[in-house]
Amino acid sequence: MDVNFSEEQKLIKSSAREFLKAEVPKDVVRELEESEEGYSPGLWQKIAELGWIGLNIPEEYDGMGMNFLDLVILLEEVGYNLLPGPFFSTVIAAFPIILGGREEKKKEYLPKIAEGKLRMSLALTEPTATFDPLGIEMEAVAEGDAYILNGTKLFVEYAHTSDALVAVARTGTGERPEDGLSLFIIDTKAPGVRISDMPTIGLDRQCEVQFTDVRIPNANMVGPADRGWDILKDTLHRAQVGKCAEMLGGMKAALDMTNTYVKKRMTYGKSVASYQVVQHYLADVWIDVETSKNLFYLAAWKICEGIPCGKEVAAAKAWVGKAFTRVTERCVQMHGAIGLTREHDIGLYYRNAKACDLAFGDSQYQREVIAGEMC
Repeated sequence: MDVNFSEEQKLIKSSAREFLKAEVPKDVVRELEESEEGYSPGLWQKIAELGWIGLNIPEEYDGMGMNFLDLVILLEEVGYNLLPGPFFSTVIAAFPIILGGREEKKKEYLPKIAEGKLRMSLALTEPTATFDPLGIEMEAVAEGDAYILNGTKLFVEYAHTSDALVAVARTGTGERPEDGLSLFIIDTKAPGVRISDMPTIGLDRQCEVQFTDVRIPNANMVGPADRGWDILKDTLHRAQVGKCAEMLGGMKAALDMTNTYVKKRMTYGKSVASYQVVQHYLADVWIDVETSKNLFYLAAWKICEGIPCGKEVAAAKAWVGKAFTRVTERCVQMHGAIGLTREHDIGLYYRNAKACDLAFGDSQYQREVIAGEMC
């Protein structure tokens, strides 16, 4: 594995950190968290102009044509600065179209996504709250030249601001749970689509989406009928590793912030950093950050190279999710009482850690995936 950054990747990292530091100070993060939309249209357009949304979209569809490793380098900086808005959800929802969409749908959707004119989200989780094929029960029934969709999806990120969703539904049955699953592009303004907020402790915006007799043209199916799981599985791997990138960035920010604070904070005539227990806490945090980086970049590299990586992705998500929580808990402790206030920045990272750990499967689910790969 060689994940030494190229000069172009170093430029992506440095320019992203500089831009986000200037455009997304923590008071803006708090302001957008409390706003109705949860994101800034002006900031969204600036991100689109930088080419970030189309980073992995091929050049023939007006994207940047860069690889997945380039994207996770960018997502690490997104996590470091807690960028609010539908950037992650849109980038992830574009992957099924990139990986398995018909040519006419690629031409229709991908340029709009790259230009920032189309926001999207992946509608996967149902009330069963699992990320495996057995958890997908929503049915799409064929009727003439369309499918009729009925059911509910939960925790659909930024669905309330999305123009379209990529949803998975059951169109048939087979010997395996993954047989009979299909992917559809659904207009959020279509008759029968109802979106409502789901309040959480995280900084993102989660929604419940109800589908009642929603008519979806056959042309809006992504990939072959009843064989959508292969596309979805690849997309989930990218989403899980992408979320690890955000969490690693958040861990680094929490460590940097706390290391600076304990060196400046004085008690009984000496800095907090001089106490052995604080030094051990900082060492534990650093170990978690470095271990997370190694696990996560191995999985990202394998995805980029097209190497099977089910265990590596699951291991990264299982470890990084819990590590982010441990890191932010320790950092809150090292800040003392002020770290428990809602106004302090470290609390933003702690709440984000709790939400990110659950996204796309928590550590318990990922361990089941690893066990399944080994047995």
